[in-house]
Amino acid sequence: MSVTAADRAFFGRDPVVVAPELLGWVIRSGEVAVRLTEVEAYRGEGEDPGSHAHRGPTPRNGTMFGEPARLYVYLSHGIHHCANIVAHEGGTSGAVLLRAGEVIAGAGLARERRERGRRSTPAERDLARGPGRLGQALGLGLAHDGLDLLAEGADLELTPPPRPPSRVRTGPRVGVSGPGGDEASYPWRFWIEADPTVSPYRAASRKARSPRAASG
Repeated sequence: MSVTAADRAFFGRDPVVVAPELLGWVIRSGEVAVRLTEVEAYRGEGEDPGSHAHRGPTPRNGTMFGEPARLYVYLSHGIHHCANIVAHEGGTSGAVLLRAGEVIAGAGLARERRERGRRSTPAERDLARGPGRLGQALGLGLAHDGLDLLAEGADLELTPPPRPPSRVRTGPRVGVSGPGGDEASYPWRFWIEADPTVSPYRAASRKARSPRAASG
């Protein structure tokens, strides 16, 4: 069954705890549904140098400081809309980046969205393989920023799996430079082992001059 307002406490916890527990969940937007296979946790102000929230609230990241279980959507590189689910304990900030997933319903529409502006047809495993692709497959945009995922009649629907994945791996977050990309201190990317839809790991460029968050 879908989560309800009674489950908001699930998201009102440390995003590092919430993130791996979201693996296997299904997020649905209209006819397109994606099973989450890879996520990343981002803590908040003063805690996580890889997070958008690290230096405090701004017009862009304000949703991260709001009520848990809301969708935080941002535009990456002026092209991709990346989606996070706000997760944090009271009085703090944080979010979980929806990094990759398997399209389990509405593949035709997801492929149509992904093919726009492309010269080739994406492979099945690539329809939502990466945060930008996942957002595109679901048809997300900045208008979805702040959406309450637990509200009655919300445009997006979350459904937990009948049972959690049996094999979960953890490692450094993708594309985060500076201290936030340190594997020993921030092994906050979680994925389902051996799932073909998990995105390839890419370290941040060493030329980066300041910490840059891949998400949240």
